[in-house]
Amino acid sequence: MNMGLNDAVQRKHHNKRVFITLLTGIAIYFVFAWLSFNNDANESWGALSLLPTLLVLVVAVVSRRPFESMIAGCVAGLVMLNPFDLISPFADNMSTVLGNETIIWIVLVCGLMGGLIQLLEISGCLDGFSEWLQKIIKSRRQSLLATFGLGVIIFIDDYLNCLAVSTSVKKLTDAYNVSREKLAYIVDSTAAPMCILVPISTWAVYFAGLLEENGVAVDGGGLKLYISAIPYMAYAWFALLIVFLVAYGILGDWGPMKKAEKRAKAGNPVPEAFVEEQLVSNVQAKRKLSFKANIANFSFPMLLLIISTVYFEIDLLRGALLTCFVTVIVYWVQGILSFETQVEALFKGFKVMLYPLSTVIGAFFLSAINNELGMTAYVIETITPYMTIMIFPAVIFIVMAFLTFATSSSWGLYVLAMPIVFPISLALGVSTPLMIGALLSASSFGSHACFFSDSSLLASQGAGCSPMQHAFTQFPYAILGAVLAAISFLILGYYMA
Repeated sequence: MNMGLNDAVQRKHHNKRVFITLLTGIAIYFVFAWLSFNNDANESWGALSLLPTLLVLVVAVVSRRPFESMIAGCVAGLVMLNPFDLISPFADNMSTVLGNETIIWIVLVCGLMGGLIQLLEISGCLDGFSEWLQKIIKSRRQSLLATFGLGVIIFIDDYLNCLAVSTSVKKLTDAYNVSREKLAYIVDSTAAPMCILVPISTWAVYFAGLLEENGVAVDGGGLKLYISAIPYMAYAWFALLIVFLVAYGILGDWGPMKKAEKRAKAGNPVPEAFVEEQLVSNVQAKRKLSFKANIANFSFPMLLLIISTVYFEIDLLRGALLTCFVTVIVYWVQGILSFETQVEALFKGFKVMLYPLSTVIGAFFLSAINNELGMTAYVIETITPYMTIMIFPAVIFIVMAFLTFATSSSWGLYVLAMPIVFPISLALGVSTPLMIGALLSASSFGSHACFFSDSSLLASQGAGCSPMQHAFTQFPYAILGAVLAAISFLILGYYMA
């Protein structure tokens, strides 16, 4: 009787949610269609170009579902462009995004990294490494500082940093009742900042090339100019300082992080609403290894991954491909896992990464819609008439940080922005290294703070919490770093004018 009553109540609530969702969707469609009807095709969208991105942020906060929020924003943008033709543009844009070299690279890298982590899990080597860490780490503070330290050491790539570090220390921090949200924050807050501060990283290689393409640096001089800008990358320096203070315990838990830590200290480090993806069903290593052998079989693939990535000119895809291939051979020769089991684990790794990857693809889709609406150009061109040499670096940092946060495009956005920003900065007489520092700081903030950025999604995936749980808990610390960086750029702009 009670079960039937409960089912009826649940159906009623379900029907109510469906009705409200459909009604809201229809209302949003008509609002964006009305905007389309009232827009002159020969005029720019102006401030209205911001609306699809704002819709993404609102829907994400309400639903806590980043991928679905991205799709809502993309559809809204398509309605603005043509309310009567959605299917063909949606399919065309999706095909273009999926054919993008960067997306292909991201999918392959994340899939291979997920597969490698699965191999380390089911072989028992990851447990061996966690046991070793628990023998040398004797306190909660040490576990957090060790996580921070590993993030500083693995600076080659933020993807590698987010996945490798969080997966390696997750069981250690669980043992000391550290919330998964705090683990994700420490990993994410170390990854992107370290990658822009060290000139031997994927970020440095990419942005150095971009500086040369835009004529800011002579051919071959991009990396030298990039290095000269490192002291001015204020957000990255502040983000690292803040995360160290949090790990050490000097800076306390704020807002949602305080609630997450209270839950973890009560013995529940994993968020209640989060269900971790299960490993390959009932797979056990065929051969049990000694403690030292487990450490060796964990350390070897991780070292090989870092060394091979550097060897292949900071290309994580080639490094991950070689590491997975060699690891499969090594584990098979030792009799730890059969070849068939390892292949199954590699595919499982791809499957585990599907949701974060789909959200990254959605972010690229949204970025393409925003470009068509002219959002980036509108925002930058709107602020430039009011710029002076003293405030230009700070304002550009704030504007580009907002755009990167809103679009998650910590790399692609700057292809559009640099040709607009640098001519203005040169005309005003702003220091080029300072300008590069402002742009890289904005890129680092967006990668760190945006809930649907690739590094944030991978950090939450590796740590074991949802993207929105991670986003809400780390946001106050990211904002603190951004405020301090903005003040720094104001001061630097004044003294270097």
